Amino acid sequence: MLISVIIPVYNVEPYLRQCLDSVLQQQHVNNYEIICINDGSTDNSRFILDEYAKKYDKIKVISQENRGLSAARNTGIRAASGEYIFFLDSDDWIEPNALKVLLDSISGVEDMICFNGRRFFEDGTNENPDNGITENSLTGWEYYNKYALLQRQFHFVCVVLRIYRREFILENDLFFMEGIYHEDNLFTPMVCYNAQKVKVIPDIIYIYRIRSGSITQSRNKKHLYDTITVANQLSAFFIPLSGLDKCILYREIAGEYFKGFMPEKRKIYGKNDIELIKRIDWNSFKTVCVYPRHKRIYYLLKFHPVFFRQYVELELFVKKFNA
Repeated sequence: MLISVIIPVYNVEPYLRQCLDSVLQQQHVNNYEIICINDGSTDNSRFILDEYAKKYDKIKVISQENRGLSAARNTGIRAASGEYIFFLDSDDWIEPNALKVLLDSISGVEDMICFNGRRFFEDGTNENPDNGITENSLTGWEYYNKYALLQRQFHFVCVVLRIYRREFILENDLFFMEGIYHEDNLFTPMVCYNAQKVKVIPDIIYIYRIRSGSITQSRNKKHLYDTITVANQLSAFFIPLSGLDKCILYREIAGEYFKGFMPEKRKIYGKNDIELIKRIDWNSFKTVCVYPRHKRIYYLLKFHPVFFRQYVELELFVKKFNA
């Protein structure tokens, strides 16, 4: 059984060696390949990749013009030879026994194997990792409905918390939507819907670096607009489906629709109400509002975002008053 570790690389010179070494120094395992996609890096990342590729035959480097994380991952999927795919971001790393634990967990029939991780803060903040979870026989949709809303520090939607059977990805055309942020929010529900066999192991496999200046920490307004794109895409796929319990998913989609209007987003990104409103598929938004609170939010936003923010502030006031 071969695992393909796919590492998109874009201007991560200070972190790349640690990421690559964490895979190359895996204990008691040899059946893996590393596919690095140089996504148009302009720093020394490309030279580091060339250096490692010359030294280690397990590393394959593919260079392309800068097209973003999704496109880099898609390139890696197409180039992979392994039965399973592991997505590793190039500023993160994995535990020394990660691949052995995963290989020991694979029987070959699982569409996904899900695991635990922990976050590393560059500012020195310490955080206890989430509790590990063990599940041996779930469908992807059972897995989603059981764990998607579970309060955890390492967000459920993160693609890096699972390995995926490559043929499962290809058979269901589960590639990442290119040109958007928040691609994990779109990819994960789609994968869970299609997966028939899922195993969950409690082991901490993945170390996720929290750093300033990364994609997830930047303040590009496109982050806001793409939350609406994700909501529209999920709605278009899931709303027509019948015979499926969609309440939890709809709750998540509704949250994507109104997230950008929240007062804290306004403080970070400024005034974007007009642009956000233009992007919303209002029929879909109304359909996914199955909870009473979300129905109220829908009508308040439809009337005017100012009333929505007043409602949110009132909710906070009541919550503090009752605390």
